[in-house]
Amino acid sequence: MAATILVVDDEPHIVELVRYNLVQEGFEVLAAYDGHEAVEKLRQGPPIDLVILDIMLPYIDGLEVLRILRRESQIPVLILTAKGGELERVLGLEVGADDYVTKPFSPRELVARVKAILRRTSPAEPARPGPLRIGDLVLDPATHEVTVGGKPLELTTKEFELLQLLMRHPRRVFTRDMLLERLWGPDYFGSSRTVDMHISRLREKLGDDPANPRYIATVRGVGYRLRVPEE
Repeated sequence: MAATILVVDDEPHIVELVRYNLVQEGFEVLAAYDGHEAVEKLRQGPPIDLVILDIMLPYIDGLEVLRILRRESQIPVLILTAKGGELERVLGLEVGADDYVTKPFSPRELVARVKAILRRTSPAEPARPGPLRIGDLVLDPATHEVTVGGKPLELTTKEFELLQLLMRHPRRVFTRDMLLERLWGPDYFGSSRTVDMHISRLREKLGDDPANPRYIATVRGVGYRLRVPEE
């Protein structure tokens, strides 16, 4: 599947320039024109693979958007800075940006940097479907089996699909609405409590303590993500 990139800039002509060049390379592109809109799309929109983030933004500046993003996920970020903005570049990299491009920029360079970041941060696709492993948690899509510490778990179809989605994107935060759309489809009109109930049952089968989860963490006010052992 094509990577989805969120372009955040308050100058529409910059957004369109970046969008045009990324679409030409086969990427899916979303846009936000201020910091508040960017945070909302990151939290409630479809999964994002990379963010191109301007520093000078209305409502919430780019550095604060980056701080919020880094508290909630590890989505790679390419920052846009003004010419001579050395302090902005340094702060952006210290806060957690993966790279930067200085305005005015070459679209070809921007696309090249996007591809380089995605190569560094995207896990290599396996040659054939194989088990997913996070610590002692193993899920095999081919046999529909899940084990924890070598002990098999009996999961429902939706519990299996939910765990599989989280394991395929460790650390990525999924909102309840995103999980509903991914697993129940866009035409499902049930409550987001459906997700909470499935998470609760899945945690119980995993032996997870909701107050101090080993596997499925709650991101307060946002959704859920899968923890990894080093956390």
